[in-house]
Amino acid sequence: MTVRVKRTFVFDAPGERVWEFIADPAKRAGAISVVDRFDVADDGRHATWYLELPIPLVRSTVTVETEDIEVDEPTHVKFVGKSRVMRVTGEHTIEERDGGSRLVNEFTVDGRLPGVEAFFERNLDRELDNLESALRREFEATA
Repeated sequence: MTVRVKRTFVFDAPGERVWEFIADPAKRAGAISVVDRFDVADDGRHATWYLELPIPLVRSTVTVETEDIEVDEPTHVKFVGKSRVMRVTGEHTIEERDGGSRLVNEFTVDGRLPGVEAFFERNLDRELDNLESALRREFEATA
């Protein structure tokens, strides 16, 4: 089973401010609650996420190697993350709109172990809420 979620956020902030956040692999990873820690490579396109998943068959930290595979500055970034327990694809598209912007987020999670899809099916919406909250905090902090 594959889990797919698409959510759109609307901000008063201009698209370039949204881009500064969403194009940064560290900021994206830092917004996800199950990412315990992460490392970003010097090239800025690769990152390693260390996940703590509350799934019975996963008793250790899951390492997910991510790569930004499409970057169309300043409007679009797509990344793929691969690990022994799952494959995740995330895509973020920024659209300018009436003095603000819209951020369209699409995520797909393909689990390789029982329980992975069920976990993300229950929690992916909450993780997107976390991403939206992190963006809004960023805008408030730099206003």
